[in-house]
Amino acid sequence: MDKRILIGIIVIIALIVVSFLVALVIVAVPKGSAGMSFGATSVQIIEIKGPIQGEKSTSFFGGPKVAASPVIVEELRKAKKNPAIKGVVLEINSPGGTVVASKEIGQAIKDLEKEGKPTVAWIREVGSSGGYWIASTTDWIIADELSVTGSIGVIGSILSFEGFMKNFNITYQQLMSGEYKDAGSPFRDMTPKERELFQERLDLIHQAFIKEIAANREMDYDKVKDMATGIFYLGSQAKELGLVDELGGKAEVENYMKKELNASKINFISKKKKGGLFDLFTQGMSEAFFNMGRGLAFEMKNIRTTNEIQLII
Repeated sequence: MDKRILIGIIVIIALIVVSFLVALVIVAVPKGSAGMSFGATSVQIIEIKGPIQGEKSTSFFGGPKVAASPVIVEELRKAKKNPAIKGVVLEINSPGGTVVASKEIGQAIKDLEKEGKPTVAWIREVGSSGGYWIASTTDWIIADELSVTGSIGVIGSILSFEGFMKNFNITYQQLMSGEYKDAGSPFRDMTPKERELFQERLDLIHQAFIKEIAANREMDYDKVKDMATGIFYLGSQAKELGLVDELGGKAEVENYMKKELNASKINFISKKKKGGLFDLFTQGMSEAFFNMGRGLAFEMKNIRTTNEIQLII
């Protein structure tokens, strides 16, 4: 091979490697860490965006962005231990999610507050149901006047294939021990007694939800119960009802933190990655190859054929 061609190939490979390493460094640097102002007080912004779930999305094609409680709880734990972080802002844009995941995040926020670090919930567009549960655990809630919040309620959903099976003359036979072991099976309708039992459990969760909001917001239980119909409120309505402390956006968040931390300047730290082409490509490829290794059959678990009820707040 011609020596000049060989040198050219080596140079091109070297440039690709260097570019890749530089891109990784840029991606790894948290947004806001560069350009820190001397003497500014550091406050971390933690995003809660999308449906709140107990695990990260494992869809073969990447799937929609979710607020995975293990990830968010870990971020809160690190903020709690980091002496440079003086406060935390929860930037919320979520319609809610599973009961336990919402509770886990809320408890992690309470643990953080025990360290004397102030917390603020910033509801930009949507902070309803489970999203509001999380917001209520913070010291102060700031929401846009036209944002959507509240929606204090619980949903229990089960698929039913009974009509489909009848149309295609498919029969269902189940062997079990325990009278209600197949309660909620998608292959048959619920009996009146089974509906009653499921409803009792939904009501218990709803009561716990109301109790949590009342305690977090220091409000009367019955007052919260009257508002807990599942209906959503605009930010301006929520402010009148006492569900939100202040109307506004990032400027109001910054002013609150300045006051609480007695600081003249706030430096917001965010680990949100820049949405460039390189990031989209590397994220998509890594997720695709990871999930490909788990097998396409894994996706079948998303089609629920067991008597598993989905509890959503």
